[in-house]
Amino acid sequence: MKSDIHPNYKPVVFQDISSDFSFLTSSTMTSKETTTWEDGQEYPLIKVEISSHSHPFFTGKQKIVDTAGRVDKFRRRYAR
Repeated sequence: MKSDIHPNYKPVVFQDISSDFSFLTSSTMTSKETTTWEDGQEYPLIKVEISSHSHPFFTGKQKIVDTAGRVDKFRRRYAR
């Protein structure tokens, strides 16, 4: 392998902002934000909108996120 061409692989905390669920894993992603994990150490924090804790496929709960009334517009159009 060539030296100095691979990204730094280190522990990172990912936080699901929709369900306030966090998990610690290794990643090459970086962030200016940090958080203190359960072990007392500080890790970079990456915020995500959907994880396995909030995704309908894994939870079995369907949640419709309506942006700009698109669902209502669709229902009105095809209500006939």
